[in-house]
Amino acid sequence: MSAGDGWIELREPDVDEDEATGPMPVVAVVGRPNVGKSTLVNRIIGRRQAVVEDTPGVTRDRIPYDAQWSGRQFTVVDTGGWEPDAKDRAGAIAAQAEIAVATADVVLFVVDAVVGATDVDEAAVRMLRRSAKPVLLIANKADNAATEVEATSLWSLGLGEPRPVSALHGRGAGDLLDAILEALPDAPPIREAGPRGPRRVALVGRPNVGKSSLLNRLAKEERSVVDAVAGTTVDPVDSLVEIGGETWQLVDTAGLRKRVGKASGTEYYASLRTAAAIEAAEVAVVLLDASEPISEQDQRILTTVTETGRALVIAFNKWDLVDEDRRYYLDKEIERELRRIPWAIRVNVSAKTGRAVDKLAPALRTALASWETRVPTGQLNQWLTALVQATPHPVRGGRAPRILFATQAGISPPRFVLFTTAPLDAGYQRFIERKLREEFGFVGSPVEVSVKPRKKIGAGGRGKPHG
Repeated sequence: MSAGDGWIELREPDVDEDEATGPMPVVAVVGRPNVGKSTLVNRIIGRRQAVVEDTPGVTRDRIPYDAQWSGRQFTVVDTGGWEPDAKDRAGAIAAQAEIAVATADVVLFVVDAVVGATDVDEAAVRMLRRSAKPVLLIANKADNAATEVEATSLWSLGLGEPRPVSALHGRGAGDLLDAILEALPDAPPIREAGPRGPRRVALVGRPNVGKSSLLNRLAKEERSVVDAVAGTTVDPVDSLVEIGGETWQLVDTAGLRKRVGKASGTEYYASLRTAAAIEAAEVAVVLLDASEPISEQDQRILTTVTETGRALVIAFNKWDLVDEDRRYYLDKEIERELRRIPWAIRVNVSAKTGRAVDKLAPALRTALASWETRVPTGQLNQWLTALVQATPHPVRGGRAPRILFATQAGISPPRFVLFTTAPLDAGYQRFIERKLREEFGFVGSPVEVSVKPRKKIGAGGRGKPHG
């Protein structure tokens, strides 16, 4: 599908996926609230990923997305609405937009072509001139020829030719992308392939547990807008952060309130993006508020992470608010509520004071090492034979199923298959998983154990393991 047909097709890059290239150029999309910045970002990247809603202020942080046009790759950064002299949360959102401008190679300044230039737009122009960055003036919502003519009035802003675009319908999208490529710096040379990129970490948890505060503490700068009001983060915020001498790719996600099926509007799409961020991550840091009881929401988030098969670190945040009485009850809650996942690594931190945040890097490394552990087949079966001899399967109906052979089918997470003469009791299967962990570790990683009973041939015939 071409740009003129609607959504822009994104093709896979011609270079090898593992080949390291220079840093991609950055295009920042800025403007006052509700001029259609996120819709334009979706049009540029060719997929509906940025959260879009008619309500102003849905985007709060600077959110990077990968884009490609005519064989050139670049990063598009969506920002919240910029307003002069903004205070409190609006001020923090405006500051994020200004940081995006400062770190961009090209700025797309989006103005509503129907409304025309406003005082806020003129104030934004002064901010952009101070940045000395190349600026393309985008007259959005030019859905027809008449509106395109009206957009010529935006010459008055002094940023050169207004480029009429309908982010919603795709008018002018191809011409805009060509103009972006012309404004970008020269493509960097391709470097030799190097080591694997940063490990991907998703920060997840219910609203207001301190995910954005922890990201800012680790980054040593304001990467995400922080507010006492729950639900400030809507889009996943992707940041490269150095922790413990190693660079990690951290994704600050929206707080999950409800099941995706019961959410609506912005919350529904934010939930989908959070689920996608967990799926794309290698390890998840689930933040729990240590000062409050472990809730059903917390349990649901932990279940999502484990069912997705990701390595897991549980960070009990706000430890500075925990007194001796709370510690007593928290120990009881952990014993009761987290008994399904005793293998999860637990770290007590305070994003506010910085307490023990340096322990996160070792915990992440341990969880990832477990997630990628492979047990040699010979060693696995030698151990399993000794285990079954010491603790045989219970006899059912005068007979007990036998385990013929075991193999590790994969890693990330570790997956084991037991070939047996008949189905195993669920309790015995759990027993084997527990003993697997005791013998081989797997701290911080889920482990999957499945059973393949021997397929019988005919009535009473002999068979062999299949799969």
